[in-house]
Amino acid sequence: MLQALLEDFLELHEVRVSVMLEHRFVAGMDVKGADVTVLGLGQDYRQLFMTLARQSDAVWPVAPESGGILQALCQVVADLGKRLLVSPADAVALAGNKYQTYLRLCQHQIATVPTRLLVDAEAEAEAEAGEWVVKPIDGVGCDGNRIVHDLAGVKASVAELRLWVVQPHFSGRKSSLSGLFKQGQAWLLSYNLQEFTVVDSGYRLTRIIVNYQTDDGGYQRILQAIAAAIPGLWGYVGVDLIETDAGCWVLEVNPRLTTSYTGLKQALGINVADLVMQLHQQDPPKLQFLTSQPIQITL
Repeated sequence: MLQALLEDFLELHEVRVSVMLEHRFVAGMDVKGADVTVLGLGQDYRQLFMTLARQSDAVWPVAPESGGILQALCQVVADLGKRLLVSPADAVALAGNKYQTYLRLCQHQIATVPTRLLVDAEAEAEAEAGEWVVKPIDGVGCDGNRIVHDLAGVKASVAELRLWVVQPHFSGRKSSLSGLFKQGQAWLLSYNLQEFTVVDSGYRLTRIIVNYQTDDGGYQRILQAIAAAIPGLWGYVGVDLIETDAGCWVLEVNPRLTTSYTGLKQALGINVADLVMQLHQQDPPKLQFLTSQPIQITL
């Protein structure tokens, strides 16, 4: 994801790009054309990030929501008065919390996968047959998820129950939406098909087909409903869906780069980083894709 973002920025000749990389990632990145600052072993990433942000005009943090990391970095950028190229800290805090996201989407009558705090879910689960998915409340991707039948056993192994959520295990097509958001408005970029395998009772993402099919308007309406429900969302945002015979359900809202970003330029012929930069001055122009083809990403 970072490589794709860098390539987009390096196409913008009026922009000078600076990137902070942990030392482990330097060898695997092509950063020619960017100013690179390496985070050394044991060095405080927060202090180095603040130093680099202070020297910049605009900042795009690439980090997980887990443990409030992305939220804290976004707050640093805001406190420094710099231009933030992702959602602000309060929107990240909401969208990064799966339970709070569920409550907010329900308030706006958006179909979303039922989500309970693990500490509250056992009685409800015992009353219904079926499988359950347990995951960290602020987990990224498939990190930490488990498919279970016995919630009591899971609860016995988890230290802080309120940091975990449980959802019914829905069968159906797993997909995602890539979009641009700004002040309660949303613009769909692509509909993406996601393929998973189950390893050690947990989902693992194996393949994404970016721009899998065109939209007849329904997916744009989902994005717009989410934008109205969480008006603080800004810039590139990914939305995970589960599509069943009973309907289309929102699973998660990701206020950050997602893996699908890596295929957007080849699929659509557009520079998404440029579009995000433009959002500070204006809404994106009517999106005109130079091409439209499905692009496969294998993980």
